[in-house]
Amino acid sequence: MEAYGLADFSKREKERLEVDLKERINLLSGPKVLKDAMYYSLEAGGKRIRPLLVFATLEAFGIDTKHGLPMASAIEMIHTYSLIHDDLPSMDNDDLRRGKPTNHKVFGEANAILAGDALLTYSFEVIANAKDEQLDASKKVKLIAKLAQSSGAEGMVGGQVADIAGEDKQLTLEEIEYIHVHKTGKLLACSVEAGAIIADASIEQLEKFSQFAYHLGLAFQIQDDILDLEGTEEMIGKPVGSDENKNKSTYPALLTMDGAKKALANHLSAAKELLKETKLNTKILEEITDLIGNRNH
Repeated sequence: MEAYGLADFSKREKERLEVDLKERINLLSGPKVLKDAMYYSLEAGGKRIRPLLVFATLEAFGIDTKHGLPMASAIEMIHTYSLIHDDLPSMDNDDLRRGKPTNHKVFGEANAILAGDALLTYSFEVIANAKDEQLDASKKVKLIAKLAQSSGAEGMVGGQVADIAGEDKQLTLEEIEYIHVHKTGKLLACSVEAGAIIADASIEQLEKFSQFAYHLGLAFQIQDDILDLEGTEEMIGKPVGSDENKNKSTYPALLTMDGAKKALANHLSAAKELLKETKLNTKILEEITDLIGNRNH
């Protein structure tokens, strides 16, 4: 298989993903305002880290990345729904997302809620109806179960609830890690594990990739906390210091900025060591790990 650096790999896979997402929304026969609201947030861009992790894991196994497209699109729909709901007045009450007005600012609160609901439910339909020789019925059930668990009460939603409950409180490191492992890390881990499932990974390989994703998820959130203080609104696409203004506990607040940066470096190092232990072609996954650690938005 032709070797790609991350820049070429990312460009190729993102282009395929953008086309797929647009086509899937166009296939829906629902109300126009609903489809418009769904696609408004889907097309806002972002890093597409979760789909790239699906594709990069398949690349590590030498499997054609096209087989990950249904799962990658489904995960991006789940992630996008969570952002729409996070931004609502009853949650984080944000006016900007990725430098654009948030969904409820454009389409109204009710339509934003329903657009998120529609993206959530559509994601499972996308996997169930996938026509791909690499995805038999048994694999689809595993992928749907993994995505549901990672995004629900035991994953992203549970982490969001803990995050809200932790506002205006001084949390311990363990409590902060619980929030971020669930709110952010579980869906990142699902992306990696989904690629491994599609590639017929062994139990041992799945365990290595799960551990890798755990460290990657924490690194992602620590860098988020650092950027919230050291970034600019232009770079991160939302007001700087928004977590501090909402009295949320963060890694820099608990560990100091130097401590947070050391923790970031430790998680990145552990993640890359686990990739080496898989003895697969993890070049792209290693580059994504570096990207997460060095990103400025």
